[in-house]
Amino acid sequence: MTSLSRLPRMWHTVRHLRPVQIYGRAWHRLHRPRVDASQAPATAALRGRWIACARMPTMLAARRFRFLNDEHELPADGWNSTALPKLWLYNLHYFDDLNADGAESRLGWHRDLIGQWIAANPPAAGNGWEPYCLSLRIVNWIKWRCAGHGLGDDSAEHAMLDSLATQTRYLRGRLERHLLGNHLWANYKALLFAGACFEGEQAQQWRELGLHGLRREIGEQILDDGGHFERSPMYHAILLEDLLDLVQLAERFPNAFPMHEVALWRERALSMFAWLAVMSHPDGRIAFFNDAAFGIAPTLAQLRLYAHALGIQVPAASEQPLQVLAASGYVRMQAGNAVLIADVGEIGPDYLPGHAHADTLSFELSIDGRRVLVNAGTSRYDIGAQRLWQRGTAAHNTVQIDGRDSSEVWSSFRVARRAHPFAVVHGVDDDGLWLDASHDGYRRLKGRPLHRRCWRLQDGCLRIEDVIEGGFERAVARFRIAPDLRVDGDRVRGKSEDVLRWQVEPPSALTRIDVSTYHPEFGLSQACEVIEVALEPTGRSVATFRWDG
Repeated sequence: MTSLSRLPRMWHTVRHLRPVQIYGRAWHRLHRPRVDASQAPATAALRGRWIACARMPTMLAARRFRFLNDEHELPADGWNSTALPKLWLYNLHYFDDLNADGAESRLGWHRDLIGQWIAANPPAAGNGWEPYCLSLRIVNWIKWRCAGHGLGDDSAEHAMLDSLATQTRYLRGRLERHLLGNHLWANYKALLFAGACFEGEQAQQWRELGLHGLRREIGEQILDDGGHFERSPMYHAILLEDLLDLVQLAERFPNAFPMHEVALWRERALSMFAWLAVMSHPDGRIAFFNDAAFGIAPTLAQLRLYAHALGIQVPAASEQPLQVLAASGYVRMQAGNAVLIADVGEIGPDYLPGHAHADTLSFELSIDGRRVLVNAGTSRYDIGAQRLWQRGTAAHNTVQIDGRDSSEVWSSFRVARRAHPFAVVHGVDDDGLWLDASHDGYRRLKGRPLHRRCWRLQDGCLRIEDVIEGGFERAVARFRIAPDLRVDGDRVRGKSEDVLRWQVEPPSALTRIDVSTYHPEFGLSQACEVIEVALEPTGRSVATFRWDG
């Protein structure tokens, strides 16, 4: 792509941004707050012990870690090694293992690791002082202390508390207002944790800033249907855990927060539980829309157990056959032993599409609690062809026209022109459940095509009709098969049984089985097959999938 051809893409990316994202980016690069390494304030009185949400351990030995399915020793050149991926190093600085399952058995390792971090990471130097790393580590260190752990001697304890205070002061001057979204949310959460943990005027200022900021972010980031506005089930689950953490923080430090704030956290957490239940397959794990993968956020079941431990009673998931998340743009349909989850909404906030994929009018299907048709998932965030493909339309169960993406995803977290759904209607009739939707993401192409898709789900059958209105050279509908299944003629089979049968109309439509990949976790790739259906010049095709109802 030439410099001249990049200009329209850049314009269609930047024009949606808020002013603070433009001037704030420059300010964030140029401004560095003064480091205040003065003594920490006194700590506040703690009631009870911290209860941790379930989390897989990541620390395998005193200096060995496993993040993102990638295992390494803490490198000899320290915490900012140029030999390791940036995202892996960020995870190293988060200190999630302090509160992971079985953390008590690794107490000695944790004590040494905290001491090593303080010694090797002087204020404002390296990855660990980036605001998001600061935010997660501040919270994890405070949770660890609230669980009754310590460094074993007064000198080391004072060093840890002084470091916590220094980190919080620095974070206070580095809030990620230029990024907004889940990053700014994490910043405010860290200020609330530090403000509750410490006493005095400075701690009160942290609390007040955190409360004011988070109250505003809750109003903007949590939609009316309970979904997180970035439309990623993975980040939704992360923020739901955050709200539960704050509810517990208020219990551990009873005088830290007004009751009406805690009531708001509880209320929004319950609405987020309902949303997450809609967006989870019968296997209990999230659907793969936008940036989403297993192993990063707690599952719905783990979050329910965490809420129960905090005395929060989460209502059972709805059994309604048709559930519509109108604000988020997702629809769940359930007929007999089949569950379908479809994306008929915006890719995310106009000014913050960083975790968006070009997946408009895509869907996933489970049968008998088993995923059968799947989106490709997410395995990396670094700039490159794989990241771009995973965000692209070809990695999802929808139609791609003329080899282009329905939304112009580029770089790691950028989107230029984007698809807008319209004419979304749904219902239930004698033939089962139905959902119709269209989008205009391809109107920028020659021929100005529109994609319309109609789903019809009933016991034992799914019928998908795709229609392209307008001119095109080539349009392909893809249906990605879960990696434990294979296509055998007109059947999709497991190890020894038929899972479903498929057929295409018109019969003359060109079909092929492509070999592709599936990415259920970061750093993980599995081979899978994809049914590709080329739409004929009429611009219409119908794919029907049948199974025993």
